[in-house]
Amino acid sequence: MHFRTIIEPFRIKAVEPIRRTTRAEREVALRAAGYNLFLLKAEDVLIDLLTDSGTGAMSSEQWAGMMRGDESYAGARSFYRFEQAVSEITGLKHVIPTHQGRAAERILFGSMLKPGDIVPNNTHFDTTRANVEYRQAVALDLPSPECNKPEFPCPFKGNINLEALEQLLKEQGDKVPLVMVTVTNNSGGGQPVSMANLRAASDICHKYGKPLFLDACRFAENSWFIKVREEGYEHKTPLEIAQEMFSYVDGCTMSAKKDGMANIGGFLAVNDDALAQRAKNMLILSEGFPTYGGLAGYDLEAIAVGLKEALDEDYLRYRIRSVSYLGEFLSGAGIPIVQPPGGHAIYIDAKTMLPQIPQQQFPAWALSLVLYLEGGIRSVEIGSVMFGRQPDGSEKPAANELVRLALPRRVYTQSHVDYIAEVLLYVNKLKDRIRGVRLVEAPPVLRHFTARLEPVAGALVVEG
Repeated sequence: MHFRTIIEPFRIKAVEPIRRTTRAEREVALRAAGYNLFLLKAEDVLIDLLTDSGTGAMSSEQWAGMMRGDESYAGARSFYRFEQAVSEITGLKHVIPTHQGRAAERILFGSMLKPGDIVPNNTHFDTTRANVEYRQAVALDLPSPECNKPEFPCPFKGNINLEALEQLLKEQGDKVPLVMVTVTNNSGGGQPVSMANLRAASDICHKYGKPLFLDACRFAENSWFIKVREEGYEHKTPLEIAQEMFSYVDGCTMSAKKDGMANIGGFLAVNDDALAQRAKNMLILSEGFPTYGGLAGYDLEAIAVGLKEALDEDYLRYRIRSVSYLGEFLSGAGIPIVQPPGGHAIYIDAKTMLPQIPQQQFPAWALSLVLYLEGGIRSVEIGSVMFGRQPDGSEKPAANELVRLALPRRVYTQSHVDYIAEVLLYVNKLKDRIRGVRLVEAPPVLRHFTARLEPVAGALVVEG
């Protein structure tokens, strides 16, 4: 008999209490945090959807692996288990551990970029863009035409624009040392990249002699979308699909805090011997010896197990269905979201939901604050606070004003998801009364982490 209900493919073995707060308490917490959800105390958050990075629950096998952790400075057994797990999935020759994904980005770009270079990507996320721009290079987004149409459903909306990529390499190839594709496309709504698109991008890159790198943070989720949406892959396992994805690239960066299912860690993997040596030299300078790279042995063990668990079909089916369930509920209630729902998160289209707030008053940031104020839910803005400031210091509104609700892996249950939906329905009733915010102070780089803001009308929700 076939049952329709998709249950969590795990049992809960340990629990962590969460604390309820009142609206008045949350209002005080917001003021103290400068109206920046990053600056809240976690204990003041009821449902934390700020990020899915490093916030998941680890399995009993991961905890068991941590007990086997070999903390030898050089040549630890734990490194070789980690290396074997990465190599089995990626097939890449050199595996270089780092303490998280942005360290892999910094080392890669520090080894390959010079001022004036151009790095194309389907869409750079925040730390990737910042690390490119820190090298005085240009982080150029080449999303698919559908990517900037939140309401438009497309099975592989995260694709890189192949025509724009070829034109760039044809006209300015001397300025492009590498090409990147992010899977899934986080800034573009958590949307997947098709195998056909990745294969074609690889062909174009190699035609012009350019290495192709994967930002592979959510490679397992992308593999699942290929399995269920792309013709010819329905009978392949997620592992087989992932292996084919990596066969088209020359290297990758990875935050193991996502589809590595760990609380910390990442890696850079490459085929080029000379690049690997330059990267290892930089690694030793700032991260650690090449067989630990800023991680404890027990971290390497947790990642080695987690990479395999992330490709489990039952887990992926449950994970993706939980997100789509929330998305379908919100769409049915008339709340505009990026369609179709992404792999790790729901992205609310705040520009459409709050047309009364001009982009210079940051509608997505304002909406994220109201979600916390009314329901204790912490989310993150992907809009003009995160991406509006340009390298020359000027301001340019972001293409989209999105609020991302990122679900940590194996943390929240169905009732938590139903509560999130209930809060959003309530906030939707208040949408005409929500007002924008202004920046009070902000650093020049990655300002969304530490900026302080204030409501332009004195309150986030004005009296009706």
